[in-house]
Amino acid sequence: MKISEFLTDDVILSEIGERISRRRLDLQLTQEKLAEQAGIAKRTLERIEAGSSSQMSSLIRILRALDSLSGLERMIPEVAERPMDLLKRKGKKRQRASTRRNAEKRDTPWTWNDDI
Repeated sequence: MKISEFLTDDVILSEIGERISRRRLDLQLTQEKLAEQAGIAKRTLERIEAGSSSQMSSLIRILRALDSLSGLERMIPEVAERPMDLLKRKGKKRQRASTRRNAEKRDTPWTWNDDI
């Protein structure tokens, strides 16, 4: 199944669990052995493979033990700073997002709204 934005969270968790299970079986690992290699409880691995929610650190440990951690790099690639943005901010990193201003709002004069 292809993971897309049209799927519910539960379906996506179930698909991730199924993929982890298939990868584990391809590597001829038992749940107990993989849990031991990942440094998590066997029950945690069982829950993840069943599609239950879990801590992100557990998922990272499992991916590392399955030699699949590079998938995270493809999933969420590092965003490089654009040189012009660095110059504008004088080398400082961006801390928050800004809202886009609507051009229409600038054209209308400001009023007190006494009409109400």
